[in-house]
Amino acid sequence: MRQLIRYLFTGIVLLAIGFSAAWIIAKYRASPPASGEAYRLVPNWPQLPNGLVLGQVAGVDVASNGNVFVFHRAERIWNGEEIELKFIASPTVLVLDSATGEVIEQWGAEMFVMPHGLTIDHEDHLWLTDVGLHQVFKFDVKGHLLMTLGERGVAADDANHFNMPTDVAIAPDGSFYVSDGYVNSRVTKFSSDGQFITSWGTKGMDSSQFDVPHSITLDSQGLVYVADRGNARIQIFGEMGQFIKEWKDSSLGRPWAVRIDESGEIYVVDGGDQNEFWPDRARILKLDSQGNMLASFGSYGRGPGQFIWPHTIAMGPDGALYVGEVATGMRIQKFTK
Repeated sequence: MRQLIRYLFTGIVLLAIGFSAAWIIAKYRASPPASGEAYRLVPNWPQLPNGLVLGQVAGVDVASNGNVFVFHRAERIWNGEEIELKFIASPTVLVLDSATGEVIEQWGAEMFVMPHGLTIDHEDHLWLTDVGLHQVFKFDVKGHLLMTLGERGVAADDANHFNMPTDVAIAPDGSFYVSDGYVNSRVTKFSSDGQFITSWGTKGMDSSQFDVPHSITLDSQGLVYVADRGNARIQIFGEMGQFIKEWKDSSLGRPWAVRIDESGEIYVVDGGDQNEFWPDRARILKLDSQGNMLASFGSYGRGPGQFIWPHTIAMGPDGALYVGEVATGMRIQKFTK
């Protein structure tokens, strides 16, 4: 009996050592050191007034004057469960001073159910998506509604409806693309006045298929980049949905968001796989036009410069980066070169 107990104890010790070694290796692989151009966290940014609670930060973008627009969920928490059709009582759009992080303006109370994407076009119009309302909205910077697409609370996959749309990308001619989204797994294109033009994509793993097209953006040539989150890749298309190529490898991770700056450099949020009990990634990647890595930084965690469920990214005219987090992250951080 003593010999049996000794064997069992030895086995448990070896198993614990093996697990610990595997955990350390996984942690290192999940949090590789920063590379390329260095970015540093701006401390004490933003500066929020007393009583304002920043919720899950789903969307962020920067206007031409440098003001930072934040689309957050305030007191509403979403962890993937079915969404109740109930409007958020608090303001959901914050306008922040890029330098100080102070709140300049806020609006959006009793207007949204579950904020998701925020994009600002070249005319400083805001494009917002709501995965609870199944709608896409266009506003001016003061919060005046200019256009609504989709039917409130009605999910479908035809030319006039969405099913949990995630993001919007706007072309120079005013036409725009919607990544649609958590359920429909497609991309839709509309004219500048909101008329349906085309759509492509179904749920799946093949080219031109999607598993949660979570973010969408355009390059200077009009190519459409889609962060195909569930398939851990970025797919690139022509203006009418012609498949061109995909980027998919371990260094890219699982793209949750993708944006392109005026120089053509591509920023990707690798939000990781969100494992609860295993080391996970949470990084920002900077790529060239061919998908080659130029820089990376960040790791999973709650500390300054770390991320929990990084969801959205935006670039300021001065090169600053703004990263918003959902789930239990619920913050926005600013980084400069």
